[in-house]
Amino acid sequence: MFDFTALELARMQFAFTIAFHIIFPTITIGLASYLVVLEALWLTRKDEVYLKLHHFWAKVFAVNFAMGVVSGIVMAYEFGTNWSGFSKFAGGVTGPLLTYEVLTAFFLEAGFLGVMLFGWNKVGPGLHMFATTMVAVGTLISTTWILASNSWMQTPQGYAIIDGRVVPTDWLAVIFNPSFPYRLVHMTLAAYLSTALFVGAAGAFHLLRHNDTPAVRKMFSMALWLLLFVAPLQIVVGDAHGLNTLEHQPAKIAAIEGHWENDPNDTSLPLIAFGIPDMRAEETKYAIEIPYLGSLILTHTLHDKILGLKEFAPEDRPNSTIIFFTFRVMVGLGMAMLLLGTAGLVLRWRGRVFDFRPFLIFALVMGPAGLVAVLAGWITTEVGRQPWVVYGVMRTKDAVSNQSVLALSVTLVAFVLIYFLVFGTGISFMLKMVARGPDIYGNEKPPQAPGQIRRPARPLSATPDDIDPAPRLEKEDV
Repeated sequence: MFDFTALELARMQFAFTIAFHIIFPTITIGLASYLVVLEALWLTRKDEVYLKLHHFWAKVFAVNFAMGVVSGIVMAYEFGTNWSGFSKFAGGVTGPLLTYEVLTAFFLEAGFLGVMLFGWNKVGPGLHMFATTMVAVGTLISTTWILASNSWMQTPQGYAIIDGRVVPTDWLAVIFNPSFPYRLVHMTLAAYLSTALFVGAAGAFHLLRHNDTPAVRKMFSMALWLLLFVAPLQIVVGDAHGLNTLEHQPAKIAAIEGHWENDPNDTSLPLIAFGIPDMRAEETKYAIEIPYLGSLILTHTLHDKILGLKEFAPEDRPNSTIIFFTFRVMVGLGMAMLLLGTAGLVLRWRGRVFDFRPFLIFALVMGPAGLVAVLAGWITTEVGRQPWVVYGVMRTKDAVSNQSVLALSVTLVAFVLIYFLVFGTGISFMLKMVARGPDIYGNEKPPQAPGQIRRPARPLSATPDDIDPAPRLEKEDV
């Protein structure tokens, strides 16, 4: 297939499936916590608007959760079919970590999801709130185990290699490896930002269509508040994560910055704001540099420098041409999120946050920005780890299975077609649900709150009196 090798096709297939999959857990994590907040506010303030929003976003959550589960199963099989070398070598670490994720997080989510979605009229408010909280906790536990596994591949610790296989020697060191805390917080905040932008875009969409209701205003306002506080926090966490990466993966940072070598005549490191890294020529062409800013951001000093890519063997260099741009996409979108949150605060102070059309259009356009930033960040992380699958321990070329180019080509094409058909349909359905809005009940009341209706002892007693709304005859009709 277009002269690709089996290794390249296996990487493309896994990259495609994980890029599709990561969208759903990101929204799942954020929406689960959002539902907890909505239900807690309803219980404390007794405002029906929060209950209406909970019912609305719970349906979106259910569809998104289902697509996340289905798309995630595929990757588990790919470890065996396409990456058997990695599974054989590192399965002693990654296998148990993924098993713990299923035993703790997935079972917790699955166990309480039914109560959260269908238990409104069957359990009391306290128990329903507990079920919603457990679903949210399950998503965070799942994030923890997945990030522990992936972080170990980035900064492996607590292991020994015996007979060509990784054997854990210290599980605490395996789980709490050097990059794990930074990457866990960074990903969790990214999920909250993505959800805030998604919910905010939904609110902006309805406000632009003059569907200005209390529920729409409330969800738009809550999204902007979350964005305002989490966006600057994410910038701080991202900076700390970058310093950690510089310590443990200096080649990745050099590739991100498009930095090839230090200029002996320059006492500081400039920041390359734009350029085109050329891996063959070993230079960044058309570079636009900002003096001192590279040293300030990367070392928090004005004169310290970092290693250039030329100080690493050519076979150990990540592809700077890719991650130079993906990193800047992520950072640029992060700055746009900060701008959106700040603009929302200013407009809120002026009393125009719900009716200033240019701002609403900006919020609508920013709807997918969080997910795009997550994808750009993961590309930066994973491509920046190359050529290693376990950094400094196992090369990616040694991890791939002995599959034929034909088999990988056929399955890659099949994945692309099936994914766009199945999950494209699911995403379209989810967006249509969002477009209907939280006021889909019109003047009717939303579904009952927990504990308000119990299962009747006699089946027929559940039948409403007006089940057959036959027209009544008026006197003049007789």
